[in-house]
Amino acid sequence: MTRTFAGHPLNAIRSLDYTILFARDLPAMRRFYAEVMRFDVYHELADNWIEFRVGANILALAKPGMIVPDLPPPAGAASVQLAFRVRREEVDAIEAALRDEGVAIVSPATDQHWGHRTMFFRDPDGNLLEIYADI
Repeated sequence: MTRTFAGHPLNAIRSLDYTILFARDLPAMRRFYAEVMRFDVYHELADNWIEFRVGANILALAKPGMIVPDLPPPAGAASVQLAFRVRREEVDAIEAALRDEGVAIVSPATDQHWGHRTMFFRDPDGNLLEIYADI
């Protein structure tokens, strides 16, 4: 007997618990997320898996190939865009703090027509990171 959840088994999914970034340069990525982004290390497995607690979620960094034999993402291409929500007044303060850390800003703080104040930058692997607030 097949069990159904509101019409389809996939409707049982209730949240996104963690996100894994497959890192080309794991030590640089670890330093960036721990020291620049100031995320707390939640769990670490040897030198191939690092978890950071980000609010109610976990952001994990991993070496490619742990589960499936995938190659690292190609250099110069973002694998993912991550958006981190803050209060409106914090967007500009975070941009200034990132500049102080030597992080290049891809797009400075801007009020967007869709109702967000956004700013964009990249992590050491080139992934696009967004700080945004509802306006």
